Amino acid sequence: MSEFLDWDAVDLIAALRGGRLSAETVMQATLARIAERNPAVNAIVDLRADEELLAEARAADAVPENERGKLHGLPIAIKALADVKGTRNTQGSSLFADNISAQDSRFVALMREEGAIFIGKTNVPEFGLGSHSYNPVHGVTRNPYDHSRTAGGSSGGAAVALATGMVALADGSDMMGSLRNPAAWNNVYGFRPSWGVVPREPGSESFWQQLSTIGPMARSPRDMAVMLDVIAQPEGQVPFNMPAQDWELPEEGAASGRRIGWLGDWGGAMPMEGGVLELCRRGFEVLDGLGAELCDLAPPFEAEDMFQSWADLRSFALAGELAPLYADDTKRDRLKPEAQWEVKRGMDMPAMDLHRATKVRSDWFAAAARMFDTVDAVVLPVAQCWPFPAEWDWPKEISGAAMDTYHRWMQVMVPASLLGLPVVSVPVGFSAQGLPMGMQIIGAKGADRTVLEIAQAYHKATNWPEKRP
Repeated sequence: MSEFLDWDAVDLIAALRGGRLSAETVMQATLARIAERNPAVNAIVDLRADEELLAEARAADAVPENERGKLHGLPIAIKALADVKGTRNTQGSSLFADNISAQDSRFVALMREEGAIFIGKTNVPEFGLGSHSYNPVHGVTRNPYDHSRTAGGSSGGAAVALATGMVALADGSDMMGSLRNPAAWNNVYGFRPSWGVVPREPGSESFWQQLSTIGPMARSPRDMAVMLDVIAQPEGQVPFNMPAQDWELPEEGAASGRRIGWLGDWGGAMPMEGGVLELCRRGFEVLDGLGAELCDLAPPFEAEDMFQSWADLRSFALAGELAPLYADDTKRDRLKPEAQWEVKRGMDMPAMDLHRATKVRSDWFAAAARMFDTVDAVVLPVAQCWPFPAEWDWPKEISGAAMDTYHRWMQVMVPASLLGLPVVSVPVGFSAQGLPMGMQIIGAKGADRTVLEIAQAYHKATNWPEKRP
């Protein structure tokens, strides 16, 4: 029996560290479950050889109990945009199909130091662009609740691996919702921490690019805090670190006395597919029964100004990262069209357009600060549509409104992403067709623990992840 694979990560790690379960037993069960469940969904890619993994598990079992780390013996698959030393890192691109990582990414190294065992990678879109996890190297990741539908992205493989019980904890990254969208569409949790809580990778551009961040995914907020306790460590080689903090959450969470605002579809500015708002509103109202004070809020800022600022800053950042590939005539055509569009747009951008984008971001930050003077958190849907057919690249319209870019349909992600605010995606249930959805609980910059405590209280009241695929 392998029922322990469905335990909360907190409990599974405690059993591993205390010797009540051996790492070898957990690894054997994990590999058997992957063999059974992964072929239908294609969530885990580049799985390492069974013999190597079982040998690492036996080595973990030999570690004395008083020397075992915070993730001792836990099998983890890392998102296929990060480096795990000695394994393939394709970033979902045929240009890197043979790329072997020479060293661990910083957050991976921190997890390794605490005893995690890396079993392989989780699938992504090419370079993480777009919330649909398909690429020319590994193919499409499918939604475990309906294999004809997308799992979302870019952390789609991670969310599916969690939903199907192939892993208990997962990492993800989030520029425009990549920790949140797949969590919602797979009935699990994803947390984008305040920007700087998990520092940028040393060696990357880190003064200007304040858009993307690493974060945790799990089947409960309390489990996500376990990973944050490991990876949320200041890094002296990069600026804008957030101070280290205590991430241990009370099992019951804490929502009572919090004032929480509903922003819905931002006053009609963000088109929503039928049923999304209603389901998310019901999730929001659960918080009333937990002692929170709920209120409706008027849109605190112009949605279109935010989106244009976001689009410009995103293109500028992506051009900085991908321009060398775009400049090479032998490689440009092997980039997905959306990547080529982003790079060209960023390279052609006038300096004053960039200045206007940063000015709008500054104005929105000030407006958000005023909003958070009156509420502890705000709530928005995670997605504007239900999981769409897996053969699509992206939705071209929502409820009759044309989507003018490949990421316009994710506009609801922009308010938190543009400012680097802490935001957790929590499940809210299912459509009549059985498709999952989630809502965002967003806090002020630095209010990470508040957001997670609210989410944990909500989890104890609902426990949606128990409704398994």
